[in-house]
Amino acid sequence: VQLQASGGGLVQAGGSLRLSCKASGAIWDETARGWFRQAPGKEREGVTCINSSDGSTYYADSVKGRFTISREAAKNTVYLQMNNLKPEDTAVYYCAALSDLRYGCYGVPNEDEYDDWGQGTQVTVSS
Repeated sequence: VQLQASGGGLVQAGGSLRLSCKASGAIWDETARGWFRQAPGKEREGVTCINSSDGSTYYADSVKGRFTISREAAKNTVYLQMNNLKPEDTAVYYCAALSDLRYGCYGVPNEDEYDDWGQGTQVTVSS
């Protein structure tokens, strides 16, 4: 599976951005797709994920109520709508796909469970 993330940019605090993650290749066995982020000097962390089977989702507490993950199956694309952005949301955002049937989107996404990764897109929130 090849993943292409886009939509990052510079925005003021309180603003919004929508990230996109388009998949191509062997997507028929995808179990879930997730978004992760890595801020400067910090480890990569799971943000949110969505199950391919039923569209169920999970969010990290830090983004709950502000971020929304959704999917458009016909376009093999998952979106991350980010509202009320804060400076602490500044990071490189990565999308990833999971295909191992042992795992799914049942909690904050664990990067060790994800097989395929996009290239990352920078989100910068100014105060």
